[in-house]
Amino acid sequence: MIKKTVFILYVVLIVVMAAATIIEHFYSTPFASQYIYGAWWFCLLWAFLVAAGVVYIVKSRLRKWNLLLLHLSMIVILLGAYLTHTTGFKGMVHLRGDQPTNLYTEMISMSETRTHQLPFSVRLDHFDIQYHDGTQAASDYTTHFVITDGETITRATVSMNKVFYYHGTRFYQASYDTDNHGSYLSVNSDPYGLPVTYTGYGLLFFSLLWLLVDPQGTFRKLLRSPVLRKSLATLLLLVASSSAVHATKERFSAPVIDQPVAEKFGDLYINYNERICPLQTFALDFLKKIYGKRSYKGDDATQVLMSWIFFDDAWNSEPIVHVNSAEMRETFGLPEYTNVKAFFQDGEYVLGQYVYDYQQGQQDALHKACADMDSKLQIIMSLQKGTPLAIFPHTFRGGQTQWFSPFEVYPKQLPKNDFLLIKSYFPALYQAVSGREDGNAIQLIEQLRSYQQRNAGVSLPTDMQFRAEKCYNSVPFATVLFIFNLTFGLISMLLVLRRLTTSKTHLLGLRPSILHGLLIMLLAVSFLALSFALALRWIISDNIPLSNGYESMLSMAWFVMLITLVTALAMQSLRLLVITFGFLLSGFFLLVSHIGQMDPAIGHIMPVLNSPLLSVHVSIIMMSYALLALTFICGLTALTLSALQHMRGCQQTAQEQSAALMILSRIFLYPAITTLGLGIFIGAIWANISWGNYWSWDPKETWALITFMVYAVLLHLQSVPALRAPQRFHLYTTIAFLTIVMTYFGVNYVLGGMHSYA
Repeated sequence: MIKKTVFILYVVLIVVMAAATIIEHFYSTPFASQYIYGAWWFCLLWAFLVAAGVVYIVKSRLRKWNLLLLHLSMIVILLGAYLTHTTGFKGMVHLRGDQPTNLYTEMISMSETRTHQLPFSVRLDHFDIQYHDGTQAASDYTTHFVITDGETITRATVSMNKVFYYHGTRFYQASYDTDNHGSYLSVNSDPYGLPVTYTGYGLLFFSLLWLLVDPQGTFRKLLRSPVLRKSLATLLLLVASSSAVHATKERFSAPVIDQPVAEKFGDLYINYNERICPLQTFALDFLKKIYGKRSYKGDDATQVLMSWIFFDDAWNSEPIVHVNSAEMRETFGLPEYTNVKAFFQDGEYVLGQYVYDYQQGQQDALHKACADMDSKLQIIMSLQKGTPLAIFPHTFRGGQTQWFSPFEVYPKQLPKNDFLLIKSYFPALYQAVSGREDGNAIQLIEQLRSYQQRNAGVSLPTDMQFRAEKCYNSVPFATVLFIFNLTFGLISMLLVLRRLTTSKTHLLGLRPSILHGLLIMLLAVSFLALSFALALRWIISDNIPLSNGYESMLSMAWFVMLITLVTALAMQSLRLLVITFGFLLSGFFLLVSHIGQMDPAIGHIMPVLNSPLLSVHVSIIMMSYALLALTFICGLTALTLSALQHMRGCQQTAQEQSAALMILSRIFLYPAITTLGLGIFIGAIWANISWGNYWSWDPKETWALITFMVYAVLLHLQSVPALRAPQRFHLYTTIAFLTIVMTYFGVNYVLGGMHSYA
């Protein structure tokens, strides 16, 4: 009876949390906080679960100290959360001018706030925004303030990820006034809940890691399982189809800049995406945005960009604009690739009304496609005005560098010589390129690059960063590697199929060990190539490459390949199966990064995200997702294989293979749960340091917790006998993977939240 009670409460909590994230999306965050996460009945559910769990542990006479410690850590964490909820306080202080205040505002509910007094007063000294050199991208926000406590005066400073502590009260940088003359500080005091919570985190970290190293633990026993020593083969049914339709390309009607000139032009610096980078980067993003590819009719992106700058009327007639939406093509009678002029008929912009309707809330597929097309056309229009071409730097007195485009209003402080250079540069370059005077054009470009180096102050990237970006731009790593990995994944899958259908061990006269070794070498080559790509992105941005969806997909593929290589080398009997998993799974992650709606542009990371703890948090979470994805592949493989073997009447073989895959899946499961738990709560520590709240029930936080709870069930097979059967176990892991899908894609692209980077 008590076991059923625990199970029911556990499931109810998972369902409530999942429903709460959806309710929050449709209503609001304050609504979900007030009526669900902060409601008395939600706290009571957790209390009942803890009480029922303690009774069940006592009745089941659990004696393993590490497992007791693991469950105790959860209770301590929940106790800490309760103490934070009941004894802590948090609010917002607004500092402006030189007026002291001792008041902070607490949000009680959606419609109610309450003002409280601090035991001291706070006064703003000054507020600063630091920018990345030569851009308007903020690198940090800093508030300098003064605390007056009786006769004691304390000067304090807070910034992103830098907290100030004063007598148990913590101050965090939260926001600022638009005129930069005021600042909002988050104040937080949690003298009892925080120490208890951190104690729970420490116990949890230790007990989770002990699951992996305990010599008598389940994980170590699984590694020694005799089932894994049997020769095993399996089939992963994947239906892969691809088609490439290449329309016959018409000959150029628009003039094209010669490649040597365009290459030099691509070496200029530009302030793009609030980052100083090679102009080649902007050219690539421009062409990929409007055309969907890295080159056009054999000419590279820089040639296309430069040609469009100087011969815009001819290029407006070039069929280079990709119309993705079939509905849009049918509605407006457009081909898949059309020209700019097709959207302007009789002096009217044909998308105007559709874009307006979209902005007014009519967001069906057609209107969204029109809005997307409008953004492409706006990029082209802005290029023709020269707006994005911020390639003329000037460093003013005081060291501030500003980059100018050729046709903007310049400040009076700009020297006359610089003003004349900017105004005359593009007409002179046009004269050279239109007359096919490549030598003169290259000379003008080199003169501008020298001007940039003299006048850009310290805003230019280092030579290493510049070379790294040029190298990164030269190879579409995600595209090449997803083709490579999926190709060899299918080949290794065919080898698995061959082992199922024939007793022959050799192929083309080669022993299985040699074939497996070759596949491992190929996977290692792919791993090294992806490592090189990620290293380049790291060098370019000076941040660990985990800041957006595109980079996280690349990192997921990297972790999958790393885990595969380690596992394949350690498990000889399962080597072919593991290699197949690794190639296919990493290939699909790379494919998602290639075709998904993710922006591969490199930019400055938000100040609040610039923390080593965040990098550790995201890296560990990515490793966990990669491992859980492998359990999904194991489950899908086992279910598919079982169905095939039953059709052939080989039930005994199916059972053996399913049992072996269950062991393999559990081997992946233990480090996956460990890394997921570590990642979630390291993220909580980072959040507490960054904005004073270690848990805020953000949709991604909530779904990560749901994922942890759903997969944790599989660590309790002794208490859940229904999942001891391999087929049921595999069905559970296959369905459980939907929580990963929801955590990653559902939150990023549907629910939103602080953790969304869609």
